[in-house]
Amino acid sequence: MGKGEDTRRRIIERAAALFNQRGFEGTALSDLMEATKLRKGGIYRHFDSKEELATEAFDYAWEAARQARHEGLSEIPNAVERLKGFVKNFVEVRPPVPGGCPLMNTAIEADDGNIVLRAHAREALRSWREFIEATVAAGKERGEIRVKAHGEETATMLIAGLEGALMMSRLAHSDQPLRTMQIHLNEYLEKNLRKSEPASS
Repeated sequence: MGKGEDTRRRIIERAAALFNQRGFEGTALSDLMEATKLRKGGIYRHFDSKEELATEAFDYAWEAARQARHEGLSEIPNAVERLKGFVKNFVEVRPPVPGGCPLMNTAIEADDGNIVLRAHAREALRSWREFIEATVAAGKERGEIRVKAHGEETATMLIAGLEGALMMSRLAHSDQPLRTMQIHLNEYLEKNLRKSEPASS
């Protein structure tokens, strides 16, 4: 990696924490300059605008969160257990970029008008849904998940439940809402997805 690429990555890493904690509107150029130890020209030598930097910072923060939430999942062969592992990671593993979930933070702020950031948040949501839906589909093929289980419904239940509980936990300064939701979602996965073993005669 050349010096220019290294500087660009450092800007993105440090900007990601600012945008994730303060939002696009709440992050001033002076904040970015202080965090990166660069002048305005040094930042805009690598990015055409604050918006371009914000979108790349979001993508960086989202990928970091995604990796944290997928840690160890590929080693879990059973689809239901893999989804439960995903829920567990969401509850117990904090994303490495400060500020909480970048998807929730960006979706709330960008809903009021930043079309570019909203598009990146929607793409992140789409990739998250696809992972869950693909896990359900694979589980059906292997006979681990009921044929009538719905991947789209499962994705909605998991994402809405976890993000809503995260918001409540942050406001309450307690992980209890997340822990409660983990129990509820695990019960949902067992009841609605796991294929029962045939009764022995």
